[in-house]
Amino acid sequence: MLTRQQAYEKLQEMIQNKNLIKHCLAVESAMLAYADYFNVKDKKEREKWAIAGLIHDADWEKYPDKHPQVIVEWLKEQGAPEDLVNAVASHGFEFGVEPKTLMAKVLRAVDELTGLIVAVALVKGRNLDNVSVKSVLKKWKDNRFAGGVKREDIERSAKEIGVPLEKHIEIVLEGMKKIKTDLGL
Repeated sequence: MLTRQQAYEKLQEMIQNKNLIKHCLAVESAMLAYADYFNVKDKKEREKWAIAGLIHDADWEKYPDKHPQVIVEWLKEQGAPEDLVNAVASHGFEFGVEPKTLMAKVLRAVDELTGLIVAVALVKGRNLDNVSVKSVLKKWKDNRFAGGVKREDIERSAKEIGVPLEKHIEIVLEGMKKIKTDLGL
């Protein structure tokens, strides 16, 4: 089984942009928050959830036109389990790959949302402690704010995992707050 350390080393090898690394760490923390929410107790399964979040965008900086295929191929070469490969391959609706597991659906659900939460934190004194579900929802309504965030994808994927939008924001935000120092927020 691929370890979190191996995934982190690959991430650092492929990404120079510190903010993209922070994004991957934020998604990893959100995945672990959801593992808690869905009561994933098995240590190896939890590590898979973490790795999916951590490695999902590893090829985006160097191979944006091939993303996520380069990292998917690397995962296969490492002998990663099929459910982990599928989660990374299906983490965006635009990739045309159906998520086969709850883990894959959760990865799709948290990816965009972490970006919106970071954007809110940046205007709230660069501090996640100043961010609330209410403040995220207020900025949610302003499509000019963090305009690249696909709000419809967040809503659609939250429905896929059966979590109301407000609760979804709460889970991801609380997960990110656990690593706020690593995120510089």
